[in-house]
Amino acid sequence: MKSLHVNLSGGRDYDIFIQNGLLRQAGEKIKEVYKGGRIAVITDSNVKPLYAETVLESLKKAGFQVKLLDFPAGEPSKNLDTVVSLYDGLLNPDPFPVTRGDLIVALGGGVVGDMVGFAAATLLRGIPFVQIPTTLLAQVDSSVGGKVAVDLKQGKNLAGVFYQPKRVLIDPETLTTLSDRVFFDGLSEVIKYGMIRDEELFELLESCHSREELLPHMEEIIRVCCHIKKEIVERDEMDTGERMVLNFGHTLGHAYEKLGHYSTYMHGEAVACGMVSICEIGERQGRTLPGTADRLKKMLCTYGLPVEAQKVPQEALIGTLAYDKKGSGGSITLVLCERIGKAALQKVPKETFAQWVHEIV
Repeated sequence: MKSLHVNLSGGRDYDIFIQNGLLRQAGEKIKEVYKGGRIAVITDSNVKPLYAETVLESLKKAGFQVKLLDFPAGEPSKNLDTVVSLYDGLLNPDPFPVTRGDLIVALGGGVVGDMVGFAAATLLRGIPFVQIPTTLLAQVDSSVGGKVAVDLKQGKNLAGVFYQPKRVLIDPETLTTLSDRVFFDGLSEVIKYGMIRDEELFELLESCHSREELLPHMEEIIRVCCHIKKEIVERDEMDTGERMVLNFGHTLGHAYEKLGHYSTYMHGEAVACGMVSICEIGERQGRTLPGTADRLKKMLCTYGLPVEAQKVPQEALIGTLAYDKKGSGGSITLVLCERIGKAALQKVPKETFAQWVHEIV
């Protein structure tokens, strides 16, 4: 079993465990950090028939009383209306109303982890929770670091808090039930880690050419990504400096998602387009090593990920950038890739950035 320790102050540190078959040990691993007796498991309509029963049986075997809630899968559910329905379900006395002495488990992909974490952080001013991510995107990125949020009509993840889990349990076996599109959507975030911090990881991904070639390496790939993220989070938990590099490709990615009404692109697909655009901008501005964008595009094409977003009106892009969380006043902090394995931050006026995008998209 691979494990990592996220070292944070105030007793908020926690462990990440990575092992095939870990879902069947969920109760045992949770019992190590939670001494109460009641757990609410929240999942979505896709994950429920696949893994809910396995997790519930493990929790019951460990002596916990459990209740199960679910909601319709997909980004359109990631809103405050769904959160209110989760509050209602958690407080429902059948079979028990959740209190601050109980525990919530988020079982699913990025939408589940983000929204359930937000519900846990805000209900009764905070209920402890555990992340059990079942998609590649959630396993390498969103389940670690304590960013939990929901979408608003103005943009993605605009209502949220920093709220760290008590433990993260990652079972790579869940990746076998993902469609190719969802698997490679998550791989976009893996590629991001290679671009900003780890050239060896990027080269490993270059050496493979299919899902089948990647699978034997997945436990180590997940560990490497989680290690990179946990070290950055330890140094900048509240995302005011270094942690911004984790948003490489996301400024435009979130804009492409929103302008595509969250249906044209999945998150990782939009981020793939965003990474390419930023590399092309960086090369034009002399901040990115020439050829980086082409090398990135070649890899993305290998794994069937998009490299070019649909052209968007400049005015619409500027309007979307107004809500970017890395913005301050009239400027925005861009995450640039100087070369593969090294990222840098640059603050520029939003109008200037929108013009740069207009020139290359």
